[in-house]
This record gives sequence, C-alpha cells and structure tokens, in this order.
Amino acid sequence: MRIEPVIPKPKKKRTLVSRRVAVIGGIGLVLLGVLFFRLWSLQIVTGDKYLAEANQNRTREVRVPAPRGRILDREGNVLVDNRTSMALQLDPIELPSETPERRELFTRIGEVIGKSPEWVRRKVRDEITGNPEGSPITLVQDVDDDIVYYLQEHQANFPEVQVNRIFVRKYPQGILAAHILGSIGEVTAEDLEENPEKDLAAGDTLGKTGIEQTYDDVLRGSPGDTRLQVDSTGRIVSQLPSTMPEPGDSVRLSLDQDVQAAGEASLQSIGLNGAFVAMDVNSGEVLGLASNPTFDPEIFTRPLTQKQVDDLYDEDLGAPLFDRAIGGQYAVGSIFKPITALAGLDAGLITPSTVINDTGTISIADQDFDNAGKQPHGPVDLRRSLEVSSDVYYYLLGADMNGTRQLQTWAGNFGLGKATGIDIPGESEGLVPTPKWLNEAHQEEPEYYDPWVIGQNIQFAIGQGYFQASPLQMAVAYAALGNGGNVLKPQLMLQTEDAAGRVVSETEPIVTGHAPIDPADRRVIMEGLNDAAQSPEGTSYQVFGGFPVKVAGKTGTAERTGEADQAWYAVLAPYPDPEIAVVVTVEEGGFGADTAAPVALQVLQAYFDKQAKPVSGGTGSVE
Repeated sequence: MRIEPVIPKPKKKRTLVSRRVAVIGGIGLVLLGVLFFRLWSLQIVTGDKYLAEANQNRTREVRVPAPRGRILDREGNVLVDNRTSMALQLDPIELPSETPERRELFTRIGEVIGKSPEWVRRKVRDEITGNPEGSPITLVQDVDDDIVYYLQEHQANFPEVQVNRIFVRKYPQGILAAHILGSIGEVTAEDLEENPEKDLAAGDTLGKTGIEQTYDDVLRGSPGDTRLQVDSTGRIVSQLPSTMPEPGDSVRLSLDQDVQAAGEASLQSIGLNGAFVAMDVNSGEVLGLASNPTFDPEIFTRPLTQKQVDDLYDEDLGAPLFDRAIGGQYAVGSIFKPITALAGLDAGLITPSTVINDTGTISIADQDFDNAGKQPHGPVDLRRSLEVSSDVYYYLLGADMNGTRQLQTWAGNFGLGKATGIDIPGESEGLVPTPKWLNEAHQEEPEYYDPWVIGQNIQFAIGQGYFQASPLQMAVAYAALGNGGNVLKPQLMLQTEDAAGRVVSETEPIVTGHAPIDPADRRVIMEGLNDAAQSPEGTSYQVFGGFPVKVAGKTGTAERTGEADQAWYAVLAPYPDPEIAVVVTVEEGGFGADTAAPVALQVLQAYFDKQAKPVSGGTGSVE
C-alpha cells in the first residue's frame, strides 16, 4: 500500500489592508486607554481640585480697607476723622493689552466721567508708575451718584471698571496742627518691600508723615474681604460670606486746642516764617507746636498736581511742608544765656553776686564785642545781666571758659546737640560746636568754616556762632530749667483708644537726662528772667508787664548771614513754679520783644485764659 505524503496547505498571506486595520485598531485601543485613565484621573484623583478652581473662577474677592482711627486733642475734640467716598477705579489686570482696544476703553470711560481719552491715558500711566503691581488705578474720587448708577447698570460693558467705597481723611478743624497730624498715601512697591510684617496689599493706604506715620500701626486697623459671586460677564450674582474689617484705634494727643490755635493765628498774623512750641515742664506733654507757613492737609486726600507738590517745597513760598518747630536749625541768641550762666556758676567763675561794669563794648584778643546798639548797662550782677540782657557779661564768661568744655558740657546737660525723640518724624539734631569739630571742618572745607579761636567761644556764650538748635530743643531745655533739671522727652501721644472709646494704652513721662542745677543758682536765674519779663527795665516788659500771671521770660535776637535778625522768646509760667514752657522764633523778625514775645503772650493768654493789660513806661533795653 502506497502512502501519499501529506503536503501542508500554504498559509494565506495577510493583505496590506488587513495590516493597516490591525495597526489602527491597536492605536485606537491605546488612545482609548489613555483617555479612560485621563478621565478617571480628572474625575476621581483631581476632581475636587478642579471643582474648587471652577468655583473660584466664579468668585471675586475684594479687599475691604478698615476705617482708620481718629486723631483727637487732649479734650477729645476731633482733629482727623474719616468720610466715605465713591472712587472709580480700574483693574490693571483686566486692561486690554492691545493699544487699539485700550484706546477704545479710555474713550468710553472718558465719555462717562467727562474727560478726554488722553486724560484717562495719562492718569492710568501716572497711577501705574511706582505703584505695586496689581494696584487698583483710581481715576476719580467722590464720583457722582448718577455715574455710579450708570456703571452698575452697564457693568457688562465695563468689566475693567469698579466703583468702590473708600475712606478718606477729613479735618474738622481745618489747617490746625497740619504739621503734627501729617498725611496718608497709597502704598508703594517700596512700602511693601520694607514692611513685610505688615498686612499690606496693593491699593492700601499707609501713614506717610506726622502722627499718621508714627502711629500707623495703631490707626490703620485690619482689612476685611468681601466675596462676590459673578457670572461670565463679571456681573455680580450674589454676595458670599465675607470678613468684616476691624477699625483702627484712635490716638488722643496732648495738644491743647486753644493753645494750638492761638499760637498758629499769632504766627500767621505776623506773616513771616516762624514756629512755636509749648510744653508741660513736668511731663513733657506737647501742648502746642506749629510752623509758619503751613498748609491744608486736605490736599493730600486727592492726587496732587505737580504744581501743588512744587509749591509745598518752594522756598520762595516759605517751604510750607517744612516743620520749622522740630526741623529748623538756628542760632538762638540770648535765650541761651541762662545755660551759659549755669556753666559759669558750676565752673566757679562767677557767683550770683559777681559784678562787672558793662560799658556797652568790650575788647578781647584785639576784637571788639558790643551789646545790641552798644547800649551800656553799668554795674551788673547775674540777676541784672538777665534782666537787661547784658552781652558784655556773657562775652567775659565765654572768654573765661575758652579752652574748656564747660559750655559744651552744660549745653549737652540740657539735651542740646541731639534729637529730643519727639514722636513725629523730621527732627533735626542741632549742633553744639567744639574746637575739634570746627578745626576738622575747617581743614575739609576752609571756604565755609573758620578755625576755632577764642571768639568762637565768646559767640557760643550768647547763642551765636556755629551753635544751632530748634525751637523744640530750646523748649525742652527751658522745661528742664523750669522743673529743676529733668530733661524730658517731648511727647504728643497721650493715649490710644479703641472704637468704643476705651483706653488701650497710655504714655508716661520719660526722663532722658538731667542737668545738675544747684537750686540756689536756679532761683537767682529765675528771678533774673522774671525781672526781664515784668520789671520796668526788663527787655520784654512792654509785652508782659501787664500780664496778670507772673512769668520768667527771655528775649533773643540772633544774627543770620545775609538776612535780617531772627527774633526769639522763651518763657516759663507761672513764676516761680512753672507749669508750661513756651519758645517762639520768627525769622527776620528783628528784636525778640517785637515779634516773638507777642506770640508767646497769645499762647499764655490762651493757656491761662487771662488777658494782659497795656503798660506804659519801661526802660528795658532793646533785644
């Protein structure tokens, strides 16, 4: 039997079409798997996250500024308060990036607020420059109600525009105490960088000067958040749970409003640059402080024009923003003589009964030194030297103390030559000259400084030469003389109060130094100052001779190169146990009794609520 071999059948070859179908099917399966896992991931793994983000896209959070605390005087009278204002603002993030679209937006906004597109463009540019990224751009404050209603009705056409309620400072007492109160302004990028610990954000306000700056953390409060649900066009659908802002605490100052108003009005009536300071001699509380010319703090509640900025710093207008009371550095003239007298007594160079013959002129080191008008006063002891303001008496003391640090030491004892630490910014340190300082300055700038010679100490003895001090520093010095030697830190803040008026914190007197005044020496100097103010031969008798409250006062007339003499007056009242020290200066005011003393009288009349009567006679010397 023949067996036939089994021949396998050939496999059918897969066609090209079938291969393509297989590849495509495989790819499809892979893509389907990827899609499946992606959907699973989106829905199961990260679904909650994206749901939250979707909800967030429908929620707008608006930072709500807190109303700043008020600033009050010592009796609770309001010096600075708040008012609400509707501000038209642009969201910089929503501004079109393309120039044509942005121009079209500016045109539409301009039509609503009655401004040209170019005005809107410049305003946006100026607001963006220097401000933190994302800061709302305030175009107009105090927007009229009809504009507010129009924008609310057409919100879908103006998604970039917001009308927000903001707090603006108001000043019930007008310009009173403007230099003390200071101003606020919108935070800058530098503010945010320099104050990372503060809860600040773009669009917030910050104290920039004065009390507003020093106590900004107290006054500013804590902002809140308003959460709004909006649709795709930006229209508000509903309000969600929000956080209410917490108002700032109020600051009660030591200022006596009557004293402050009297000093300011008197300075302004003279029409010259000047300043005054009134201090409680036992606590350091500042009862009044002002600089003339002044300014209206209301101007800082709106964007300033360049001209307004220039005017505030214009020296031809008196640089109204400059606070001469704390920042002025001047020769003080004869109001420095009580300190020279104490230095001479301490050194043993004189006693209260030491008498010199004042002929009106004295020659020292081949140089003549004269009294005012070369007026002779004859035999004078310490008490009479202050009554008639004998320069010759103090020239001799200055010459005798040359080569020692006696004058410099006693000036330092009274806090001169350094900042007092008052709780507003802008204070100067003044200058107590020494031979070492002057000789080094001469070597560096010989065209501006002469080397130290005996004449420098002689000039220093009468508050002239290179010696410089501010009215505030001299008020601190006279307060120390009045209280027996305690150099006090001048303070404006009495206490802070919460929104309900409850006291949160209080200040206490701070002694920063002590002048070792012998009580007997102080008594003689106070007698001389009382004679200077209220005896017929005193230098300010014509001003204070008829004042019913006994005072101890000293005139001063300081020379200034290229300018008329500067007038000074320093007074303690009541004599012999004073409560208040007042120091006044008037640039180019001439003799101290002519312009500065009358201002001090107005301040004391307000403080004691008593009026001076006119006096006749009097033979006091002119200074």
